[in-house]
Amino acid sequence: MSAVPAAVPPPSLEARIRGLLPALSPAQARVATEVLRDPAAVASSTIGQLAARCGTSLPSVTRFCLALGLTGYAELRLALARESGRSSISWERGTGTEVGPEDPLDQVLRTLLRADTRALEDTVASIDVDALGRAVRAISDARRIDIYAVSGSACVAEDLRLRLHRIDRAASTWSDVHNALTSAALLGAGDVAVGISHSGETVEVLEPLERAGRQGATTVAITNYPRSPLARMADVVLVTAARDVTFRTGGLSGRHAQMIVLDALYLGVAQRDFPLAEQAFDGTADAVAGHRRRT
Repeated sequence: MSAVPAAVPPPSLEARIRGLLPALSPAQARVATEVLRDPAAVASSTIGQLAARCGTSLPSVTRFCLALGLTGYAELRLALARESGRSSISWERGTGTEVGPEDPLDQVLRTLLRADTRALEDTVASIDVDALGRAVRAISDARRIDIYAVSGSACVAEDLRLRLHRIDRAASTWSDVHNALTSAALLGAGDVAVGISHSGETVEVLEPLERAGRQGATTVAITNYPRSPLARMADVVLVTAARDVTFRTGGLSGRHAQMIVLDALYLGVAQRDFPLAEQAFDGTADAVAGHRRRT
C-alpha cells in the first residue's frame, strides 16, 4: 500500500505580497506596505478606510488584490483572517525575523530557525511544479548546461554544478560576466542556461541569460520575485519565497530557499535516468572513499 503524501501548507499571503512588492505601482505598494505593517487592522477595515489610510483610491486597492490573484478586497480580508493563526499581529514587526542587539544567541538561533523554516515551507507551497518538471526535462536532455550567478547565489550555483557532476551531467558555473557572456554566445538549441538571482535584478546574471536565450537555449530563472526582470526574460521561472532577517539581506536570506529548489532539480534529473545516475554516483563515491579516515 503506497504512502499518502504529506499535505503541503498553502503559500503564505505575506510571501506573495513580498514577492510582488518591487513590481507594484507606487499606489499599490503603499497598500502592500500597510497590509504588511498591520494585517489585523486591514482585515477589520472597509476598502474605503484602507484606501484613506494609504492615500490612494479604491481602484488601486482592488488592483492590488487582483495582482495577488484574489478576486477583490473581500477575498483579501478573508485571506488575512485565515492567516491570523500562523502570523502575529504584524508582519512588519514582531514576526520573529528581527535580531536585536541584545538578543541572546539561543534566541538568535530560534529566530533563524523560524525564518528559514517559513522560507522553505512557502517556497515548496508556491513552486510551480509544472515549471519545475519542464526545467528538469530541459536539464536532463541538454547538450550543455550553463549556470549564471554571483555573490551568495554563486555558492548554491556551484553546489548544483557539483551535484550534477556526481551523476555525470556536466555543467559550468559562471560568476564573471565576461566569461558568462562568452559561454552564452556559444550556446544554442538543445542547451540550457540557468540564472540564479534572489532579487532578479543582477545585471551580471541578466545579460548572459538574455544572450543565451537569443542563441536559442532554454532559459531557467530562479528568483524570489516573480515580476523581476530575470523572471520576465526566462522560458521557465522557479520562484522562491524568502524574507530578510536582520543582517541577512538579499541572496544570503534566500539561500536555503534556493537550495531546496536546486535540490529538487538535481533529484528530478537523477530520477529521469536512475540506473545511469546511480552507477555514476556509486562510482564517484568509490573514487573518494580512500580519503575518509575512520577510527
